[in-house]
Amino acid sequence: MGQSDSHQPDLDWSQVRETVKLLTVSVSQVESNMHVGDESVTTLTDSFTGIVEHMTAINELLNTLEPSDTKTLALSHCQQTSDKIQTSIIAFQFYDRLQQSLSHVIGSLKGLSEIIESPERLYNPMEWKKFQDEIRKRYTMESEKVMFDAILKGKTVEEAIKLATLTDELDDEIELF
Repeated sequence: MGQSDSHQPDLDWSQVRETVKLLTVSVSQVESNMHVGDESVTTLTDSFTGIVEHMTAINELLNTLEPSDTKTLALSHCQQTSDKIQTSIIAFQFYDRLQQSLSHVIGSLKGLSEIIESPERLYNPMEWKKFQDEIRKRYTMESEKVMFDAILKGKTVEEAIKLATLTDELDDEIELF
């Protein structure tokens, strides 16, 4: 006979076990969607690489032509396309940042499951403090640290997001490829 669950509870039923199951579902969903997203971004990256190669070839061909209005117009379109590619690359950087943040969420949910499953750790404030310190150390973006600190200080989700957004605006460090 299997463990008791919320569908067929008995005296062995545990809200801790149910919580861990739900945390595990959340981790699975995030990891699965991140994997699908990675595949899509890889496809897009390959496509943009091909586009850049073709644009370079077109640009080189155009530069061998005699000056004309058509050549000028075509070179202008090449430049506009290059600008759009650059904008797309910046969007990929935001996606990378999202992936990084979701990876931190996954790690936090897994760690939370581990603490909740262990009665020795669950009721030990020092274990929770150690876990919180581990979570914070994983953060690489200042906005993540600001949001984390705000929540631990009792701020609401909305307040924490506002503080993190302000930090992002002040510390806007998007690196171009």
